[in-house]
Amino acid sequence: MPLQAVLFDLDGTLVDSNDYHVAAWEVAFREAGHAITTEQIHGQIGKGGDNLVPALLPELGADAVEALGKAQGDAFREQYRDRIHPFPGARDLMARVAQDGRQVVLASSAGSEDIDHYVELLGAKGLIAFATGKDDVEHSKPDPDIFAAAVRKAGVAAADCLVIGDTPYDVQAAKACGIDAVGLLSGGFGEDVLREAGAIAVYADVAALLAGYDGSPLAR
Repeated sequence: MPLQAVLFDLDGTLVDSNDYHVAAWEVAFREAGHAITTEQIHGQIGKGGDNLVPALLPELGADAVEALGKAQGDAFREQYRDRIHPFPGARDLMARVAQDGRQVVLASSAGSEDIDHYVELLGAKGLIAFATGKDDVEHSKPDPDIFAAAVRKAGVAAADCLVIGDTPYDVQAAKACGIDAVGLLSGGFGEDVLREAGAIAVYADVAALLAGYDGSPLAR
């Protein structure tokens, strides 16, 4: 079947933000008295705080996990979000997908405030069908909730969708929903990591995927 919807991750996929999220998590952990390294944090980027914090500090209770997530979000918006830029080709790739008659969906572990900011930054309001994020579901990636909610809202079968993401957690969440995923190297994860997670193809970034569009899974 031809593709009916393409589900795009945001951070590290369409916008160059992963390093800023790492920096904001460093602030949150440090101010709470936790010694967590940059490398440890980066390995968990792509998850929402509900999954990222327990992976690094499994002994913490739910209230402490929530407090750290809020602190990270506050630091991110106050210190880093205004520094973020879209990756070259991000809007053009979404426009090509929309031109081909597929629903363009944003499916991110970000909250609704950040998603709205990115839509404005990308100039994508007229291109996207809708967005789903962590505020719409109980669990963030790598749990499948965000993609499952997007598929339901799109009103199409999971097999008729494709995920574009930059972390193994995007790929794992997609697989759990029965959706194929294309991995991008723009978020800082290696090709071997993305393929091991189950990515059916890997590209350097959105510009490379756009350049190779006709031979890519997007042309299905």
